[in-house]
Amino acid sequence: MAWEIFGERNGCESFEVLYRNIKRLRSPENSLEANPNIGCIVLTNPIFFQEQDWIEVPESWSQNIVQGKGYISEDENGKLIWDKVKFNLEKYGKLLIENEVNQLNLEAPDTEYSNSILKKIRLGQGAFRVLITDAYAKKCAVTGEKTLPVLDAAHIIPYGKSGPSLVANGILLRSDLHKLFDSGYITITTDYKLEVSKKIREEFQNGKEYYKRHGNELVILPIEQINRPSKNSLDWHNENVYKG
Repeated sequence: MAWEIFGERNGCESFEVLYRNIKRLRSPENSLEANPNIGCIVLTNPIFFQEQDWIEVPESWSQNIVQGKGYISEDENGKLIWDKVKFNLEKYGKLLIENEVNQLNLEAPDTEYSNSILKKIRLGQGAFRVLITDAYAKKCAVTGEKTLPVLDAAHIIPYGKSGPSLVANGILLRSDLHKLFDSGYITITTDYKLEVSKKIREEFQNGKEYYKRHGNELVILPIEQINRPSKNSLDWHNENVYKG
């Protein structure tokens, strides 16, 4: 999955090299694992400061650090960094308003720190798939299938139709169900049940595999309510894509 999504951006020239490097880092008892898990940090809401606003690296930050290092705002260094970040967020927020630049509404609850202030960007397709796959515990929402190569991260409202690349506008589907969903032969209702169009039978004289699931509730949904399929997105799909 890591190679399929990110390819050479994993830092390796081929899947074989990536696999070999992973195996070399595994402990002997785990070295025989055929499909090992590897970590992945996805930045979903990056904010890029202009160079004049860059924050100097603290003296306590070693160049050898690769993971696990952090700061808390109660400490002197952490408070100093966070105060600079807040100052920049407020500054950039004012610039966005003054220049009448649209801000992206994340439809997420406010944190205790500050509201998100972003220019409108698209979450990369690779990151979108990682987030959707994780939210659905690597299982198809309709069937529970967990063979990763056949699972697709489907947009409910396509990006080309101004659909946001948010987890709530996505759903993890087996590849055949993804194709049927995108072409309007199936849909998901706002109470999270599968609807199968009569057009499958009319056009292809078949569809038993799908009709037996008609009316069934989704077997997998994200644990966090905010990540579950948006009812506005589902309504859009029902009205604009589903063949009925």
